Amino acid sequence: MSQDVNQSASTSSISTKLIAGAILGLSVGLIGLFQGLQSGDKAPFLGWLWGCSFWLSIAIGMLMLIMIFRVFNSRWSPVVRRQQEHALSAFPWLALCFVPLLLVAWLGKDHSGILWSWVNPESNTVEVSSVISVADDVLHQKKAGYLNLNFFTIRLIGYFAIFCGISHWLRKVSFSQDKDGDPNWTHLGTKVSAIGIPAAALALTFGAFDLFMSLEYQWFSTMYGVWFFASGMRAALAVTILVCLYLVSTGSLKGLFKQAHKYDLACLSLTFTIFWAYVSFSQYFLIYSANIPEETFWYTIREINPNTGEISGWFWVSMGLIFGHFFFPFLYLLFYRNKVDSPKLIFIVCWILAFHLLDLYWNIIPGREIVPGAFVGFEAREVFGSHLFWGIFTLIGVGCLSAWAVVRSFQSGVAEIVPIRDPRILDSINHHE
Repeated sequence: MSQDVNQSASTSSISTKLIAGAILGLSVGLIGLFQGLQSGDKAPFLGWLWGCSFWLSIAIGMLMLIMIFRVFNSRWSPVVRRQQEHALSAFPWLALCFVPLLLVAWLGKDHSGILWSWVNPESNTVEVSSVISVADDVLHQKKAGYLNLNFFTIRLIGYFAIFCGISHWLRKVSFSQDKDGDPNWTHLGTKVSAIGIPAAALALTFGAFDLFMSLEYQWFSTMYGVWFFASGMRAALAVTILVCLYLVSTGSLKGLFKQAHKYDLACLSLTFTIFWAYVSFSQYFLIYSANIPEETFWYTIREINPNTGEISGWFWVSMGLIFGHFFFPFLYLLFYRNKVDSPKLIFIVCWILAFHLLDLYWNIIPGREIVPGAFVGFEAREVFGSHLFWGIFTLIGVGCLSAWAVVRSFQSGVAEIVPIRDPRILDSINHHE
């Protein structure tokens, strides 16, 4: 009894600390948004988007993994899947964290286009080497039917409705089966997943287009959504491994989460490492080969200073992603011992999460800042700027809020630590290589 009391006090203490971290991080981030709105500084908004997107990508990856496990009737996954189902509880709170960006777009008056310039037709943009208004840009005129605030708002609400709706049903199916053991819940879970995979795939793809790619609306890539999917899957697998190993250390999953589970999750991490590299390289290769100015500028500002032609700081970030986010994890995960030895596995998944954060930073932060008198009319945004400061606090705030939601789901008592009445639970517990 005293052990249960101590455990309850421990979880209560963790929740309190997480709430405090969320309040601190989000408060500083919101102060940055207010100051940025007053001064017209885009940096706090970029930082907020970066911080929110990291945790959103993990939640989306968790959702996709659960549905894939169910559709493929994966018999080894129930022990792992339950931990991911708790993670889905973060979606409503993540949706709430994107509300400030939407409110600024609607209520920002003179600075309504501070983050996404296309929101305000009077905002300035760059056409080749001249500065024009968004309204006069022929590329925006052709995309105006899609890139307008009304339709954007509807889409954004729709994306989170899809994520939250599918998450609700997947959690309901799994948690309800714990209580009555009805095998029909398994069949319903498969049906929900079969419908949910294409729905979530479309939502995450167009979400990536709207939230990230439209920061430079003149640029476009049909592979961008697949990049976001691959990135989210890598991050979700990394967090899944960390959570499961933590629960093993506390005794909750001891004897249930075995070496074979670690091996399979690590193999999936290797798979999506290769897939991420394939998508990222293919996007670069196609744009490089086509050599169209409306497309190549997106990579140019991530490689050189457009006014001097010298290598910029973003070039070294690019090299870091090539060697740190692909080559090193790829070579590391080829070895069996690195997949099953817990300290080695913890090291590489933390490495992957760090470079996933850098990957999002590389995709979101760089952009063209209009500078009167500049040789090409603009300068590329710096690697280290105030956006990093605001982004770190947002990252902490949203992360603590999401973690609090997950901890609350764990301690709510709505489900067992593993799906005890899932028809595949014995296969999962006895899973071996």
